Amino acid sequence: MSGHSKWKNIMHKKEKTDAQRAKVFTKIGKEIAIAVRDGGPEPTSNTRLRDLIAKAKSLNVPNDNIDRVIKKASGADSVQYEVITYEGYGPGGVAVIVEAATDNRNRTAGDVRHYFDKFGGNLGTSGCVSYMFAEKGVVVVSGIKDEDEFMEAALDAGALDFTSEDDHGEVFTDVSELSSVREALEAKGYTIESADPEKIPANYVRLDDEDQIKMMNRLLEALEDNDDVTEVWHNWDDEE
Repeated sequence: MSGHSKWKNIMHKKEKTDAQRAKVFTKIGKEIAIAVRDGGPEPTSNTRLRDLIAKAKSLNVPNDNIDRVIKKASGADSVQYEVITYEGYGPGGVAVIVEAATDNRNRTAGDVRHYFDKFGGNLGTSGCVSYMFAEKGVVVVSGIKDEDEFMEAALDAGALDFTSEDDHGEVFTDVSELSSVREALEAKGYTIESADPEKIPANYVRLDDEDQIKMMNRLLEALEDNDDVTEVWHNWDDEE
């Protein structure tokens, strides 16, 4: 759940055990259901759904699962998920934003508060840390063979910024341009690993205390393991 490497986050999800991958499928299924509710079941006219389908496929979610979620979300008796954002501080003052999709806000709020209390943090009020983050669209691609070609493709697609390492890269754009940038890069032959709105921290916090590092990792693991939590952003500089 790195705060500043979406690529590592994706690789982390792909390397999970079968039981853990089932949780990933559950979480993205909720995101797809919300996208269907908000924009309809046709990916041709629902850009968010189109992006989520690409993300699901990159995480090896079977096509049958994706189709089943879309069909179920289109029905009159579909579960109505509510998107809720929580903000707080982890150990050492690390800013944390948690996004959840839930059908029981009391259960989810209680769980999230418990994790923060248990692992050395504290849950705050809305807006207490979000001002430290900027919302951007982030497209993660693989299959880069030439960095100069990738740079040109990213700029032509409308990227505000980009990074690349080895055969993968991350392209940053306005959220409103996310789908068009993804499609332009896909048309250039790059494999799209994900295309999501992200909260990018303005500054990062380093933890030098081993106990704080351990507690921060446990907080993130607990949040990741919760079926209601779909995304976690933080400003911990956890890169080696």
